[in-house]
Amino acid sequence: MSWSRREFLERSAALSAAGFLPRLPGAWEAPAPVAGTPFRGRPCVVSSSNGIRGVQVAYDRMVAGEDPLDAAIAGVNIQELDPDDQSVGLGGLPNEEGVVQLDASCMHGPTRRAGAVACLEGIATPSLVAKAVMDYTDHVMLVGEGAGRFARAMGFKEQNLLTDKSRQDWMRWKSRLNPNDAWLDHSDDIRIKFTTGTINMNAVNAAGDIGSVTTTSGMAWKVPGRIGDSPIVGAGQYCDNTVGAAGSTGRGEANIKTCGAFLVVEFMRQGAPPQQACLKALERVVAMTEARLLGPGGRQRFDLEFYAVTKAGDFGGATLYSGGRFAVCDERGARLEAAASLFRR
Repeated sequence: MSWSRREFLERSAALSAAGFLPRLPGAWEAPAPVAGTPFRGRPCVVSSSNGIRGVQVAYDRMVAGEDPLDAAIAGVNIQELDPDDQSVGLGGLPNEEGVVQLDASCMHGPTRRAGAVACLEGIATPSLVAKAVMDYTDHVMLVGEGAGRFARAMGFKEQNLLTDKSRQDWMRWKSRLNPNDAWLDHSDDIRIKFTTGTINMNAVNAAGDIGSVTTTSGMAWKVPGRIGDSPIVGAGQYCDNTVGAAGSTGRGEANIKTCGAFLVVEFMRQGAPPQQACLKALERVVAMTEARLLGPGGRQRFDLEFYAVTKAGDFGGATLYSGGRFAVCDERGARLEAAASLFRR
């Protein structure tokens, strides 16, 4: 989402009235490039597997000249606006009170800026709101009602995010919490949906400029106000324009404790290839797992996935358990690649 100077001034007035201090226009501009031989890399977009449509869109926009962060956000918007994807945006599975609360964060490598929102209600594209926080405020994260007021001041339109499909799944879950409550049990389907689904996307262009974004509706039936790793810069996603970018999906609580995305990028800074960096971060997750989350054989009773791309366009992905895949798009086109793993499923 981009605006002209006139539109910026108009929205600045609205933000000021809502109690927000906009970022000065001069802060929009990237630092002047250092003189020398221009860097040339390989354009690449990497995502969780549910971004297979989005990586192609992001890649096409990026090679046509669009900023890598704007391109990546356009890619995740596909899932945010898809009512049949119950893990993010419109139609996301709600919290235990039946309210859809969304989280997102993004980073822009060239300007070293970041933005995030958490517990956002009524706005289907939290990734765009996170970028607006980055572009138009001096803050990094806004949450709850404050995030909602900011989004409305910026012109985002509210809508009911709870689709009939997601509402029925919530009712089915709620009816089975307690056999002695006043809710009638749904006996037509004994399988209760539960998801921690998210979409992460990282993009690098031929100049080596990087953008990363992660967006989610979070854990299904969560305690109201819960946020996972997605809106936390350094956990759900992280990028450094001198190194690369990384992001995650899966159990956010496990990732928060290891600052996983930041850790992956740091391993790449030390020379590890993307896949190895993802595996090394997963080893840290294993070391930090609480005993209550271990199953038979001392293995984790959850999964977590990391995705990474370097400034040169090399990519990789890894999961705790085998069988995972991730989406990638480069000069060979959009496809799913097998992820490395620590354990056999």
